[in-house]
Amino acid sequence: MGRGFDVSGLQRFENKLEQMISGVFARTFRSAVQPVEISSALTREIDNSAQVLSRDRRLVPNDFHVELSGADHERLAALGDALPAELAGLLKDHAAAQSYVFTGPVSIVLETADDLTTGRFRVRSKAVAKVSQSGPDITATQVRRARAVLEINGEHLPLAAPGIVVGRGNDADLRVNDPGVSRRHAEFRVSEDADGPRVSVHDLGSTNGVLVNGKRVENAALADGAEIRIGNTSITLHQRRG
Repeated sequence: MGRGFDVSGLQRFENKLEQMISGVFARTFRSAVQPVEISSALTREIDNSAQVLSRDRRLVPNDFHVELSGADHERLAALGDALPAELAGLLKDHAAAQSYVFTGPVSIVLETADDLTTGRFRVRSKAVAKVSQSGPDITATQVRRARAVLEINGEHLPLAAPGIVVGRGNDADLRVNDPGVSRRHAEFRVSEDADGPRVSVHDLGSTNGVLVNGKRVENAALADGAEIRIGNTSITLHQRRG
């Protein structure tokens, strides 16, 4: 667990909000949900979700969705991008003080939820690793035409023979900034036949292993819809045959 919320950081956050708000934005503070309540909930969220990586490093979520009632969302949305930006800055300061590690950029989105009444909100979070690939950028046309595609954290990568290596290192074909992923973690091998590509996954001696549909494997043939987990990151195979 973390050492708790930084009171001085909270005070700086409140002071910035006071400077941001004037005139019409002052109505925001008559909302039942106050920005400072959201900031406290976000810091509790990462404290409660921290996963130990080593003695001095812990992995925390970097993707947050704050669900609000329609009335609260409308009032807080009047601040535009300023509120999420200030909340993200506060989380980064808290993470630095607690030796927390983000796997990618911090994203905070305010959205409505029909089941919430004014004054109530909830936070959903997950760790989303930054994904990058070697070689030229993949086009939407290439993705549409591909008969095998890997989906990872919103990115889509067409698969073709002979396959790709996934890992955290610079020599991987698909790089995943996840502390739980080894430098060369797994290889997706592709072979073509008359019915379409056949895809398999092979553990390259990774530290944390490879899971396929929840079961640890050394190597496994993959079917359409298979979920492959490496470290804290899930990859889904989409395949068209025939």
